[in-house]
Amino acid sequence: MDPEFEDCLKRNKIKPFSRGKSLVSRELELAKSDLEIAKQSLDNSHYKWATIQCYYSMFHAARALVYAENYREKSHYCLLVAIRSLYVETRKLSFKFLENLERAKTLRENADYYGEFSQNGAKDMLDKAEEFLKEAEKILSP
Repeated sequence: MDPEFEDCLKRNKIKPFSRGKSLVSRELELAKSDLEIAKQSLDNSHYKWATIQCYYSMFHAARALVYAENYREKSHYCLLVAIRSLYVETRKLSFKFLENLERAKTLRENADYYGEFSQNGAKDMLDKAEEFLKEAEKILSP
């Protein structure tokens, strides 16, 4: 087992979650909703919010993937660890999706905490969030 995943488990930042599979569709709906709102924000030149909403679309899609494996994360960092361990290392998901999720997290933090955001960053994140959601849906479809 991935040492970072094991550490997240020990610190209760990732937990076994028997109800996970029952919440996958709800998380995907949240991801879709955040993506739609991000598109509206981008269209209205609200680049900060578009950036943040794109990240949360990806966050909910990633959470759906983790729930599908009957785990629940308790930190954004451990969500990344779980995606890497459960999906990238098992070759269910390309590494580029993990990189995109990490970049989205950084851009969200920069927008949220430091007021640093741009139109180009928001547009780039929108494309990546759409791609991430499509890939998550493909993996999770029966």
